[in-house]
Amino acid sequence: MSVEILDGTTIVNFVEDEAAFNAYIRAQFAHLDTDHDGLLSYNEMLEELQSLRVFDADFGNDEKLGPDELSSVYSSLFLQFDRDSDGMVDLDAYKTEIKRMMLAMANGIGFLPVQMVLEEGSFLMKAVERETAIMAA
Repeated sequence: MSVEILDGTTIVNFVEDEAAFNAYIRAQFAHLDTDHDGLLSYNEMLEELQSLRVFDADFGNDEKLGPDELSSVYSSLFLQFDRDSDGMVDLDAYKTEIKRMMLAMANGIGFLPVQMVLEEGSFLMKAVERETAIMAA
């Protein structure tokens, strides 16, 4: 983890850079596709959904949810990716939903710089690394 400065433009520029964005999405999808069938099941995506940490106390939510409630939330998140409700997510659906989520995040952050703690290899870290490389060139 490292502390980085970014804004909405950092995210938008990464999403709009088709080569960089597609490379990240393909690598992330391949990492999640543990059975290498070209589709993501709920179980394959569960760890990724949990990594979103939507219930961390750091975000002001001190209440612990029970296993049934957590399962319901993660199922709902999975359905955002599984648009046809067949229980599987292909690469295009994954890419579309990640793009939608990241652009929504960019909109929420806005265009004033913010300081964030980012995990190595995360989408936001890749966006910052891309921006840093362009600025250094």
